[in-house]
Amino acid sequence: MIQRQSEAIVLRTWPFHEADLLVSLFTREQGKVKGVARSAMKSRKRFGGALEPMTHVRANYAEKPRQELVRLDSFEILKSPLSQPVDYARVAALSFVVEVLEDALPDHDPQDDVFRLTLAVLEHMQVGRIWMPVTYFSLWVTRLMGWMPDVAHCLACGRPLRGAPAYYHALSDGLFCVEHKRVASSTLSAESLQLAERIFHAPVSAFTAEPWPRARAADLRRFAVEALERHLEHKLMTARALAKL
Repeated sequence: MIQRQSEAIVLRTWPFHEADLLVSLFTREQGKVKGVARSAMKSRKRFGGALEPMTHVRANYAEKPRQELVRLDSFEILKSPLSQPVDYARVAALSFVVEVLEDALPDHDPQDDVFRLTLAVLEHMQVGRIWMPVTYFSLWVTRLMGWMPDVAHCLACGRPLRGAPAYYHALSDGLFCVEHKRVASSTLSAESLQLAERIFHAPVSAFTAEPWPRARAADLRRFAVEALERHLEHKLMTARALAKL
């Protein structure tokens, strides 16, 4: 039995064997792991409110060789999403982050860059201020997973795309200039392309003072979500919920 302690982000929980809960955790040292929280549905002594999705915790758990599930012993809350006001839009945004991490991350594969990205984005995801962190997270997680194409040049001819709209197709990677766009392509505005370049060169905190209504960079979010869905090979249900806000 190996005892471990790690920073972690709670992703999801499921009922498991009477009063137990099965918990999916994104840990800093081991990546995504699943474990059993014994009697968590009956007693709040060891876990309290630490099992809420997107809670940043210090997790104590035990691991047996060749066993898929770890034994979760206790959590210390470092930051809870419930410490700030909550409305439907913020819940939808947090759920989007959960779904992407749950579906995109392989088990037991440390992803420190993604972990730090998630914590930074959660810090800025507030009621009435969800679209900037959602946009930032969508682009960066796609890039960190290796699924973000070059956003500066046309895939077909290599021409720089700066200053003009670009075009992409839901069934293929890459951006194209107007001369090489495919039939039924979607458009990325020149403004959104410029914003993408800024996002890839600045921390999320650099954008907090800017107004960010829902319409800003909506095409950029669609582009990132479609890239994620293409590589995950299924639709993200939470992305659909966000689109309806």
